[in-house]
Amino acid sequence: MLRSPHSTSDDLLVLHALRCIGFAALSRLAEATGLSESDTESELIDLAVAGLVTRDSGGFGDFGGWGLSEAGRAADAERIRDELDTAGARTAVTRAYDDFLVLNPELLDICTAWQLRSAGGVMTANDHTDPVYDSRVLERLADLHRRADAVCAGLSAALLRFQRYRIRLATALARAEAGAVEYVTDDFESYHTVWFQLHEDLLATLGIPRN
Repeated sequence: MLRSPHSTSDDLLVLHALRCIGFAALSRLAEATGLSESDTESELIDLAVAGLVTRDSGGFGDFGGWGLSEAGRAADAERIRDELDTAGARTAVTRAYDDFLVLNPELLDICTAWQLRSAGGVMTANDHTDPVYDSRVLERLADLHRRADAVCAGLSAALLRFQRYRIRLATALARAEAGAVEYVTDDFESYHTVWFQLHEDLLATLGIPRN
């Protein structure tokens, strides 16, 4: 019998998003978790009361944000480890992480090609005025995405919270292909940014320290 993927509680979704993103505004956390902003804020308030997250208003309206406390970082590590073991997903996530590592250098090469290009043998910033060049890079990204989506599908089958990365990566690629060049490397929801968060999530989930 096929096993249903494990579903993560909303409070852990928010706590773990902060672990993977770092200091972030409410809107960014809501986007990462797939929860509404009101639901995300409600969870953040409860987590703050428990001493697991802190808020810095910044004094500049929307420039404030939320971050983990030391207690929150420890709680997240414990709860994510317990979730992984309760779901019996360690083997599946470890296998997916190994597959991710195969793709990671290729993704970084694609992002470098998107940001820089050779002009007369000299590397210069890509100003995105050459649609033929950009199209070639996007074709490489689309090819990688097909393989990355398969990795995320395996992750999602084990832990449902990884499904959000499939959605966010596909959305970033679609926006870039539609002409929004910032969605490859520069936006908070760019392909590269979401990829980095997925990498951080895999490390945190498996308890692997970042080198």
